[in-house]
Amino acid sequence: MRELTSMSGALDVLCPMHVIVSDEGHVVHAGPTLQKLRPTHPMVGRPFLEIFDLKRPRAISTIDKMRAAAGTKLHLQLRDAPHTEVKGILVPSPVPGESIINLSFGISVVDAVTDYALTSVDFAATDLTIEMLYLVEAKSAAMEASRKLNLRLQGAKIAAEEQAFTDTLTGLKNRRAMDHVLDRHAAWGTQFGVMQIDLDWFKAVNDTLGHAAGDFVLQTVARVLVEETRDNDTVARVGGDEFVILLHHAHDQTALRNIGDRIIKRLSRPMPFQGEVCQISASIGIAIYEPGAGVSVSELLDNADVALYASKHDGRARQTFYTPELRASAQNLAPPTGRAESKTA
Repeated sequence: MRELTSMSGALDVLCPMHVIVSDEGHVVHAGPTLQKLRPTHPMVGRPFLEIFDLKRPRAISTIDKMRAAAGTKLHLQLRDAPHTEVKGILVPSPVPGESIINLSFGISVVDAVTDYALTSVDFAATDLTIEMLYLVEAKSAAMEASRKLNLRLQGAKIAAEEQAFTDTLTGLKNRRAMDHVLDRHAAWGTQFGVMQIDLDWFKAVNDTLGHAAGDFVLQTVARVLVEETRDNDTVARVGGDEFVILLHHAHDQTALRNIGDRIIKRLSRPMPFQGEVCQISASIGIAIYEPGAGVSVSELLDNADVALYASKHDGRARQTFYTPELRASAQNLAPPTGRAESKTA
């Protein structure tokens, strides 16, 4: 009995996944790690082949045949869930009438560690599983570090792209972003409206009240344009005091005119700034994209600009819808006073 206790204690340290079985096939002793797999079902006293299903070699089906094939690699599987697969090898015990079966997880060690919450103390110090666990832990740490780095890089990329498409003063989209949005909408083949907006008398604000007042006006204009359009519309500042609005699926002239009227009315109101008053207005040119009409995005913007030119020439603070006739008449019109000057931010 002392010899069995001494041997079992040594095996518990050297190969904690072992099991000692009697000649009748009953478990005499189970290593601490093996018993940890079934903490609520003690293995001692139970038939070994009631706990494990012997998968290979198929010719071996009893304890007697296992003892006769001592030294042969055994492929086993726990009969109850989770049906963990293990490998083993049987050798005769120094104690007469008993055999020792040493077990290991093989390549399923990662699953086993997860299923049973095993740690390095559950394996022999010289077991290659320890090195595998260290490798798995190192790989997991590296993957987590890589994941966090990728998230940071992705965030930085998104931030950089957002910055590249954003007007820093107003927070609106910039010309580059608007070009991208226009191309995308044209590729979808749907109708949409484009408003070209140019501020009237903006240069006078800069010249008389300074650039801080001018920046305040531009930021106020940006806020008004966003408030008077829908969430799925796109508002961009494409120049010093030039703005473009893409109105998604908008083609009804009455609805577009109502939007333009509201914008003109709000931008014509005095804008108090540091005890002074900034006074501007807005001229608008509108063009509608018709799929299949053979008009490119650049031509569409040019059409809206022709309509804007007509609004400027007709007295400012008004809106004009593009028609082909406008282009012909625009060539005979002299530029309205202040049109070129208003381009200065």
